[in-house]
Amino acid sequence: VQLQASGGGSVQAGDSLRLSCVVSGRTFSRHAMGWFRQDPGKEREFVAAISWSGGDTAFADSVKGRFTISRDNAKNTVYLQMNSLKPEDTAVYYCATDRVEWRHSVTTYRFSYDYWGQGTEVTVSS
Repeated sequence: VQLQASGGGSVQAGDSLRLSCVVSGRTFSRHAMGWFRQDPGKEREFVAAISWSGGDTAFADSVKGRFTISRDNAKNTVYLQMNSLKPEDTAVYYCATDRVEWRHSVTTYRFSYDYWGQGTEVTVSS
């Protein structure tokens, strides 16, 4: 299973970015997907998740109202749209796939995800 994340970059506060993650080697449409982020020296933290159908989503309080998550099962791709970016959003962002198929609701628990992308770096300047 491979996850390829892209879309990171360096932006100014208030700008937007869209991250993408393409999954191969797994039946993408059966698994929820999540985005996490990590600053050096800190724990990897949950950002957003979307169920296998796209009908259920969850967000960290710190990004609610600014970030949205979506998926295109025909393209095996999950997206993270990040608007109104803040300097505290600076981190390496990782996509991950839920280890369980057809989970009824999304999970924010890091260890529920078994395969991870390589990370894409987001830097937000004030």
